[in-house]
Parts: sequence; structure tokens; C-alpha cells
Amino acid sequence: MRSTATPLPAASPQPMIKVLTYNIHKGFDRYNRDFVLHRIKEHLQHAEVDVVLLQEIQGRHLQHEIGISAWPDVSQFEFLADSIWPHYAYAKNAIYRKGHHGNAILSKFPIVEWNNLNLSRFQRASRSLLHGRVELPGANAHLHLICVHLDLLGFERKRQVRALKSYMDSSIDPGEPIILGGDFNDWHGGFGRGVETHLGMHEAHRQVHGRYARTFPSNRPMLCMDRIYFRGVKLLAADCHGRKPWDELSDHLPLYAHFTLG
Repeated sequence: MRSTATPLPAASPQPMIKVLTYNIHKGFDRYNRDFVLHRIKEHLQHAEVDVVLLQEIQGRHLQHEIGISAWPDVSQFEFLADSIWPHYAYAKNAIYRKGHHGNAILSKFPIVEWNNLNLSRFQRASRSLLHGRVELPGANAHLHLICVHLDLLGFERKRQVRALKSYMDSSIDPGEPIILGGDFNDWHGGFGRGVETHLGMHEAHRQVHGRYARTFPSNRPMLCMDRIYFRGVKLLAADCHGRKPWDELSDHLPLYAHFTLG
């Protein structure tokens, strides 16, 4: 007997999101001697990710623009974004006479809105959160991206996480997906689980490998400084780019995570 049942339509595939977070040390190598932004750009493009969360990215530096021949004619975030990530947001937080630096989000997906919250009590310290809401193809919900750079001092980091929690509670619906990445400056490694509990999130590398990634210093990583936290998305993979050329570039190593929505 031939079946007359109408086949069910195939489910639409959930959007994939590949994320990398990286403190680029203003485009200089780990010793702060050689300007390596062009190499960083090359290897970021080879990483083939959808979103890049950047810390310590130079928005402007008058002295370097004159003194370094390889300094790009546009801002560092525009130079890195190029034709790969057409949507980006930058927030200057450390402001000084010669220029400014801060955080940036580079995205293949449209950033429909973004906001910056300066978390620092000091003008020259780049301690902030940059929040972008992106529109994913084929998805009914938006994805929230938060790029952070927290303080070196433990009591300041705790205050900043409380401010982050307050901001998320007031600005983001509890049911909406969030990816939070950046430099948490967690020198002793005891800060992370408290962040997970306080924010109701999981950390990608710890979920996959059972521990936080050692990302600093890049040539001999011992400290778990950088993290990717998430909620409302499904984690598929996570890793730390610890081999060459990454260990020759910034003083931090980049972290990678692969998610699907739903």
C-alpha cells in the first residue's frame, strides 16, 4: 500500500556562531617592541570566525601614526575588520593626550544597536563593557554580544561584575541568548566560578576541557586571564589558540568558541 501521508517540512537549521576573543595589546608583540598588527589581521582572517571580541585596541595614537611606517591609515578596528567583518562597534575608554584605546566588536552579522558602559574609576584605564545586539540570519531572536575588560585589582573586578550583572538584568531579557567574552584579569583563577554563579552563565573552555584556559603570558601561559561565558546558546566546541603564530603576537592568547542558537 502506498502511503498518502504528507511529509513534514525539514526543520530550519539553527544559526552557527563562531566567536573569538582576543586582547591584542594595541597591535604590539608581547614585549611591546614590534608592531605586529598586520600579522594579527592575517591570522584573525584565517581563523574564520563570525564574531571577534577585541580588547586593548587602539582607536587613535598621534605619535605612532607619525613614527610607525606600518601604522594603518584607518583606525585599528576598521583595519582589522576590512572586508571580512562588515559590521563593527568601538568604544574608547582609556583616553589620553596622544589618543585612546578600548574594546571593539567585529561581526559578520548586522549590529542593530550597541552601547558602552565604562566600568573604570580612572581615565587612563580601559575597563568597560561593550554590548552589541546582533541580528542572526534565519533566527527569530537576537543575540547579545558583550566584550569586557576588567580591572587588575580583585576588589575592583568584583565591583565591575556587580555592575555588569545590574546592566544585564536591566538591559537584556532573561530569555535572550548572550555571549560574553574578554579579558577578566583573573590572575589567581579563583574569580571565574563566582562569575558563572553570579551571572547565571557557563564558561566555554571549562565546559569542554574541565578548566579555564591559560592565556597569559602568551609565550608561557600560566594565568587564566581570558574567558568566554554564555547562556541561551548551545556550545559545540571551545579551544585556546596557543601555538605559533599566536604565541609570538600579543601578550595574550586568543580564545575560540563555536555555538549554535537554540
